[in-house]
Amino acid sequence: MQADLGEWKWTAGEWYGDASDKGIQTSPDARFHGISAKLDAPFTNKGTPLVVQFSVKHEQDLDCGGAYIKLLGDIDQDKFGGDTPYQIMFGPDVCGTSNRKTHVIFHYPPKNDNLLINDEVKCETDRLTHLYTLVVKPDNTFEVLIDLKSVRKGTLEEGWNFLLPKTIKDPSVSKPKDWVDIKKIPDPNDKKPDGWDDIPAEIPDPDAKKPEDWDDEEDGAWEPPSISNPEYKGEWKPKLIDNPAYKGEWKHPEIPNPDYVEDKELHVRLNNASHIGFELWQVLSGTVFDDIIVTDSLEEAKAYAEATFSKKKGPEKEMFDASEEERNAKDKANADKDSDSQPSSSDEDEDDHDEL
Repeated sequence: MQADLGEWKWTAGEWYGDASDKGIQTSPDARFHGISAKLDAPFTNKGTPLVVQFSVKHEQDLDCGGAYIKLLGDIDQDKFGGDTPYQIMFGPDVCGTSNRKTHVIFHYPPKNDNLLINDEVKCETDRLTHLYTLVVKPDNTFEVLIDLKSVRKGTLEEGWNFLLPKTIKDPSVSKPKDWVDIKKIPDPNDKKPDGWDDIPAEIPDPDAKKPEDWDDEEDGAWEPPSISNPEYKGEWKPKLIDNPAYKGEWKHPEIPNPDYVEDKELHVRLNNASHIGFELWQVLSGTVFDDIIVTDSLEEAKAYAEATFSKKKGPEKEMFDASEEERNAKDKANADKDSDSQPSSSDEDEDDHDEL
């Protein structure tokens, strides 16, 4: 593990559906946080679905930090850290207003690389609990759900750069030298109007007046400043017409990629995975993780979500809204108090009069 690590609290947080329903919360600020746990049994998802699901609550209004879970092989938990190899990394990551996404990263042994999903997946950034679910199916498809609603799905092969492309540009073919792909050309019959070049871009300001203290002998001959000429039409260019020689956009012919190798087991993203863990950096701490499940059944994961996440969602929102209303009321009262404590202009005038 890295030095100067954060701690983990066992808490339901500041707002919750049930005070006894606790999760683990990062603390303090500006720390790396690491914690891991062993699964009941090693899991390989060959020929079976894989479902990873957990809830995240950013009570601190997270501005920069991760909130993702890692699925790992057999590890030394005492040395678990950023360099520990993982098989899947999944969950939200926030840094500023422009970088807000849900990581879906798979380790792919044939490339010995951790591959990010090609198209970014959104994430939630408010201060309430949200549920993140990743589903990988034996037919080599996947789906990401947030709060049990689908936000991305497709094939694994199209979603990640696991494999080489199926087709490549034919190296034996090149664009013909006489190929014309310019759609528009200047009209050869269009002529510049007579007198076009006689109109200057700037003219002397007719409203400018010679300063009274101007001395021609000392200051030189006075000239009015220039202004843009409202009659100036700009640089003349002939109008464009369709190019009669245009052949269209040239497309490079493609052929099957001789190096492409199909992988029918792309869905096997866990191989003897035996541990899960959180290993992340947060500038502001306070994220609560809960409701974690790794299973081969989406139905089981949804049932678990109904018994945990869905059950507390409504009461937690009510408690959060009440706390925000109370906080806003206190802020307003303090602002009014500060305003009342400031002397008015009339009071200041009276003080000045008394001193006189």
